[in-house]
Amino acid sequence: MVANVPTVAPGKYTVYLGPVINPTTSTHFDILPNCLVVVDPKGNIERLIENLPHGSELQNVLGQIGVPDGRYSLVVLEHGEFLMPGLIDTHIHACQLPNLGLGGDHELLDWLEKYTYPTERRFSEIDYAARIYPEIVERIINSGTTTSCYYGTLHLEATKLLADIVRSKGQRAFVGKCNMDRNCPSYYIEPSAHVSLETTKLLVAHIQNLPQSSAGEPLVHPVITPRFAISCTEQLLTDLKKYVETNPHIAIQTHISENQQEVKKTLELFPDCTSYAGVYDKYKLLRSNTILAHGVYLTDEEMKLIAQRGAGVSHCPASNFYLGSGMARVRKLLDHGVKVGLGTDVSGGNSPSVLYAIQMASNTSKMVAILPNEGGKKFDVAMLLYLATLGGAEVCCLQDRIGSFKEGKAFDALLVNVRDDSGNPAVWGYNPNRDLAEGDCLKKEVLKEWLERFFFCGDDRNIRQVIVQGSVIGGQGRQG
Repeated sequence: MVANVPTVAPGKYTVYLGPVINPTTSTHFDILPNCLVVVDPKGNIERLIENLPHGSELQNVLGQIGVPDGRYSLVVLEHGEFLMPGLIDTHIHACQLPNLGLGGDHELLDWLEKYTYPTERRFSEIDYAARIYPEIVERIINSGTTTSCYYGTLHLEATKLLADIVRSKGQRAFVGKCNMDRNCPSYYIEPSAHVSLETTKLLVAHIQNLPQSSAGEPLVHPVITPRFAISCTEQLLTDLKKYVETNPHIAIQTHISENQQEVKKTLELFPDCTSYAGVYDKYKLLRSNTILAHGVYLTDEEMKLIAQRGAGVSHCPASNFYLGSGMARVRKLLDHGVKVGLGTDVSGGNSPSVLYAIQMASNTSKMVAILPNEGGKKFDVAMLLYLATLGGAEVCCLQDRIGSFKEGKAFDALLVNVRDDSGNPAVWGYNPNRDLAEGDCLKKEVLKEWLERFFFCGDDRNIRQVIVQGSVIGGQGRQG
């Protein structure tokens, strides 16, 4: 049984008043200097008044929209604070945080052998997993990640524990146990395709029995996780194919075209397939709820196939730089109609923060834009915001629930502080002696600058609250 699950106060609304950043598309976001967000007792957005006139009598406004007097908590944002949707990490290996920052002088396949598999092996010890996973999930939450797509190890019990811990801390997530029955070290490999599938089924059942959210829906979802094509026999992929065909609602996550050597080896193992994406398509693993990590070396034909199947790509720029894998052509993916979100890919990526992924995505877009025959534009703030929020929600097929603020959606949010009192000297934020006098009206261009400062200079010190389904689950001000 899971204890200490964060909950919204019974029968009580939460009302937020202040600046809001709200993504709408990859090219536009709303800048709302004086917005009213009413969150119902289930943690859903009941009302969103985008431009509340200054001087409005708040109690009268709330009464007119049906919020009972005395039945709400009011959160008035200070100057230098704003709300935005929570960050979505579409690809992270929870079991690899102990490996963070190691092996960056190696490329993917050597890095897996020398650093990653030995680290993941340790989670066979359930006591080790019980010591390590709570701190890992806490750190990820406090970095501003409200939704994570987690890879566990191949170990059933440790991955069940990971799912329990994620749920107990109130984070929204997908949790999967790796399927890997070939081309792995003898000390870290599943004994057969049958065992791999059966333990996956047990994990799915375990996660589906976890407590639901205050809105009466799951916070933690199972996800089928063939590690990558190289690590799966044809028998295992065939077994997974049969399983996913009878469970179309369960998401799938895997890797694709991260590294040139990986692509070459994959095509050698599957000579009847003409492309990496074609391998997954052969086994019916490309569909609308499939999350493909990386996609650095996807061809135009593969992009068209992925778009046709409705699958999404997790862009992991920090990892692609750190391991020297290459640079994904995200603009081209989007032009082909492929859904794209951001992933940290810890510990291929050297930071669990989606903020760092945002910065690396910006750098990647600038480098790709100047390459011969690539063209395209570097990413602006609207694109970066979209990839980190609404784009990630689309990749996870959760765009109707999260990724932006809209009436009826879940309130998954960050309360961001770019004030000097955040303690982050890198941010030149709000200071009453420098910037905006108390009582002055906040201009949209100033609020946009705050978002940019947060993206390119911010860190966990600038995140006052991390909110999932209306409950504060992390952030610097959680205890305040």
